[in-house]
Amino acid sequence: MESKKSQNNNMLLAFATLVGVLAVVALVGFFMLRKGPEIIQGQAEVSEYRISSKVPGRILEYRVKEGDTVRKGDTLAILEAPEVYAKMAQAEAAEAAAQAQQQKAYKGARAEQIQAAYEMWQKAKAGLEIAEKSYNRVKNLYEQGVMAAQKFDEVTAQLNAAKATEQAAKSQYDMAKNGAELEDKLAATALVNRAKGAVAEVGSYIKETILLAPVDGEVSEVFPKEGELVGTGAPIINLSQLDDLWVTFNVREDLLKDISMGQTFTAYVPALDKDVEVKVTYMKDLGTYAAWKATKTTGQYDLKTFEVRGEPVGEVEGLRPGMSVILNK
Repeated sequence: MESKKSQNNNMLLAFATLVGVLAVVALVGFFMLRKGPEIIQGQAEVSEYRISSKVPGRILEYRVKEGDTVRKGDTLAILEAPEVYAKMAQAEAAEAAAQAQQQKAYKGARAEQIQAAYEMWQKAKAGLEIAEKSYNRVKNLYEQGVMAAQKFDEVTAQLNAAKATEQAAKSQYDMAKNGAELEDKLAATALVNRAKGAVAEVGSYIKETILLAPVDGEVSEVFPKEGELVGTGAPIINLSQLDDLWVTFNVREDLLKDISMGQTFTAYVPALDKDVEVKVTYMKDLGTYAAWKATKTTGQYDLKTFEVRGEPVGEVEGLRPGMSVILNK
């Protein structure tokens, strides 16, 4: 009898122990698995400029290093591109040749040729004067009936021939003095302008061998080392514009109900251990490539993710790009 009673007590103790363990597990699961506060984590971002060159070359010299603060127009690096300078020499030679052709077209013939044409014109003028005098004498005699009509006709023909010779000589002199035709002059001018354009193009490439800061900022990255070759458009320096700073968050759409454009909210920056005021300036869905969250195993809808940007209200001393910024929801 006592043995049976002892067995019952052991069973009750085991059952109580089991119930106690289950209760403890339930409590632990409740506190550990219950949904905590939603944490939205973002980071600080800045506008970045990737400095590159239009021409390939070799890094000759850096004037800055990572972490340096620069002003707009400061020299960042210098490239060595001897091929570009060779092309400049070719372009300048072509321009000089085109200018010489233009001067020749506008100047006309050589001075000796112009002088020779002038002398021929003067000779023709002298012949015309003699022909006019002979014509006048013969005409008077013909009108008096002393000179035959045949002789008058001959003198008249000689006068006309002298006039034509004088006009031809003068045309030759004018052509030598005036130079090439208008079309030839225009063509020569066009060649000069084309050569000047080639010089200007190569000059712009030469300017690209000196890399200047487009804005005030801080050098965040320097990619190639001095002496290395870089291609056209290859990134050389990253420049961060620290006065254009914002924070960005990826927010699931079910958490957007308390976030709207123009709203100001408080965010915590762990690196600075302080809160900052942020004003929402941009909201846009990240598209189908972004993370989705299924609300149900089947049916209804999925939750999209939105990018939310905000600008700090006022200057935040010490805030740097890449620092975490946290919202508690």
